[in-house]
Amino acid sequence: MCARYLPEQPWWYGEDELTDRSEKFLAAEVVREKLFRLTGDELPYTSTVVIDQFAEEKSRAHGRMVRIAATIVVERDGHKAMIIGDKGERLKRIGTEARQELEKLMDCKLFLELWVKVRSGWADDEARVRSFGYE
Repeated sequence: MCARYLPEQPWWYGEDELTDRSEKFLAAEVVREKLFRLTGDELPYTSTVVIDQFAEEKSRAHGRMVRIAATIVVERDGHKAMIIGDKGERLKRIGTEARQELEKLMDCKLFLELWVKVRSGWADDEARVRSFGYE
């Protein structure tokens, strides 16, 4: 019913465009999603992922290669230990699953380096929240 009242215009985005967000943003969100999926309800949602480095290179073997260094920020040492897991197994799994999804999404070879840092009270510090890319 409403369709006849809508103006006709060209599409805002191309058929092959998935989102209007940057690949850097998507990388952080994919890592964050894997983080919460693999830790379940144990980890508070105040945890975040910050992309420290995002570099694209040409590769003869793969065409396009992307190197990403990211930091997972948590509020307590116990959260850090939970993310790293026994002998680093959970962090490795988070990284592997995120890398595999990002390679498919970005159609490239991807190297992903993850770090975990504790920043107590970061969610209550307005300047730090902004420095992590939140408004």
